[in-house]
Amino acid sequence: MKLIKRWSSKTPKFFKILRNIGLALCAAGTTLLVSPIILPEGLVTFGGYLTVAGAVLVAVSQAVVEGEEL
Repeated sequence: MKLIKRWSSKTPKFFKILRNIGLALCAAGTTLLVSPIILPEGLVTFGGYLTVAGAVLVAVSQAVVEGEEL
């Protein structure tokens, strides 16, 4: 199955929920990274980790296909 077809196929409900959680993690991490106030270095680093973890969660959750076996 090609990647574009896989990404446009139907996603199971559980992975839709995980995708939304990943989007929320990306939003929270990005907010910490671009905050106009000065934050401690550890908090900014944590924001970077949140952003990466959320992006990976979104990508993996979107690639799951319902009802097709390989």
